[in-house]
Order: sequence, then C-alpha cells, then structure tokens
Amino acid sequence: MAKIITREELKQKIDAMEDFVLVDVLSRESYQREHLPGAISIPFADIAEDALAGIPSDKEIVVYCGSFQCTASPAAAKRLEEMGFANVTDYEGGIADWKEAGYPVEAGAKRLTEV
Repeated sequence: MAKIITREELKQKIDAMEDFVLVDVLSRESYQREHLPGAISIPFADIAEDALAGIPSDKEIVVYCGSFQCTASPAAAKRLEEMGFANVTDYEGGIADWKEAGYPVEAGAKRLTEV
C-alpha cells in the first residue's frame, strides 16, 4: 500500500529539491492549465511500462490528482506498485489542497512525461 504524504511534507521536498518524480495523473488538459511545480504529466489512463521507461523501480514517485475526493491518485499509486515500483507515495489532497494553502502552481505543457 502506498504511503501518504501531506501538503507540508510535499512542499518541503519540492523546496529542498529532493530527488523524486512528481506525477500529475489528471488529464493533459488539466496539466496544461495548472500543475504542481516540477510535476510531469502521466494521466491515469496512460500509466504503463512505456510511459515510465527510464524511471528506476526504486525511485521515489509521488502521485497526485485533483482533491481528496479524486480517486485517480490512489488508483495510480496502486497500479505503480503492481508494476513493481517500490517507493510510491500518494498526495491525496491534490492540486485543490495545494492551492488552498496558497502554494504556487505552474502552467503549460513543457514537461509532459519528461523525467
């Protein structure tokens, strides 16, 4: 079962520029509108071996979706674990929780599935 990360813990990881992969599992359109700083876009429906090529199975991956009510990130975390990724964390609050704190977001498609 994937670990859970809080908004504050994730903010600290981002600010400290820790080495992990932050994955927005919402649609590409949603990602282009807004996403967490440094996130890449891999929509839930696209999570497959080829979308994650080049990411070591022991690399920390943090997934998020829209809000606490969104079920895409827990499902994505489960799928990643089933694919053999050993260090998966779910930011359950998603972008809504992030923005509620007044934390910055990015926009645009400059980082689609780049690691």
